[in-house]
Amino acid sequence: MFGNLFKPLEVAIDLGTANTIIIIDDQIIVDEPSIIAIDTRTKEMVAVGKEAQRMHGKTHEYIHTLRPLRNGVIADFEAAETMIRAMIAKARPKSFFNPTMRMVIGVPSGSTEVERHAVMQSAEQAGAREVYLILEPMAAALGIGLDILAPKGNMVVDIGGGTSEIAVMSLGGIVANKSITIAGDEFTEDIQLYMRRQHNIHIFERTAEEIKIRVGAAVPELDDPPADFIVRGPHQMTALPVEIAVSYKEIAQALDKSLSKIEGAILNVLESTPPELYSDIFENGIWLTGGGALLRGLDKRLEAKTKIPVKIAKDPLHAVARGTAVALKNYRQYPFLIKRT
Repeated sequence: MFGNLFKPLEVAIDLGTANTIIIIDDQIIVDEPSIIAIDTRTKEMVAVGKEAQRMHGKTHEYIHTLRPLRNGVIADFEAAETMIRAMIAKARPKSFFNPTMRMVIGVPSGSTEVERHAVMQSAEQAGAREVYLILEPMAAALGIGLDILAPKGNMVVDIGGGTSEIAVMSLGGIVANKSITIAGDEFTEDIQLYMRRQHNIHIFERTAEEIKIRVGAAVPELDDPPADFIVRGPHQMTALPVEIAVSYKEIAQALDKSLSKIEGAILNVLESTPPELYSDIFENGIWLTGGGALLRGLDKRLEAKTKIPVKIAKDPLHAVARGTAVALKNYRQYPFLIKRT
């Protein structure tokens, strides 16, 4: 009975630029935007996650919203620690006794030692006794059920909010990889820029995100196209309100340059892949995960570019988080987990 009181609470975290996902006992307990709202007078947090997201772009001088992570890594250490604490508080079971915590957290494969140290330190400051890190491509592969310990090549392209992680794995290690800061946030900025240049309408980040979700596409021709999306905002020159109907073809055009950079990174990784593993990938295909995998027609575009089958994971948004939970269950067995030395 008392043994369970002293058993560490096992917490798997996908600490993403756009969203933070926390899994406890195989259940997604928290899935909220990685954003906090701070009172500038007291420096105290007033909201986190969805509540802070609703405030974004609508605050006054005494409330400031910020995203502690940029390009997949911590940009504001103090804010990140505050956000992690608040997210864990939401996830932690209500109890008079607060157990110690063991955490596994996903980080970009291109993160530096300093950036990884910052993540570990933030987690420890938030109350974790043991902290392990897992590279996001490895977590994504585990999350979609790939056997990354087997002597065969698996390729994953994880397009998140801040980074796109491209990796070939075999025998529990990364053989070839590339991490680039062209991902969901860049797509959002592309849409904002397109709307300013093409339609002279100024839109904010949240509107651009909604456009991306409603009519986002990677190719100009779709078999099942979405209906045009009506965008409302101020005209850049007159500041008068205007309405614009935006089609998926326009968004495919707006995102073309960024998607071409992702294609280039994928080809670069394939060029660095040993022939035997390349053969496995050609046979098994490339797996797409992350929010970017939901961009309409992206799989077909990448197939046409690489001449290799491209598959979208069943639950691409939660692949990294679920893989992190798998790694947490097997933390003693997986040699690729990173622990503070």
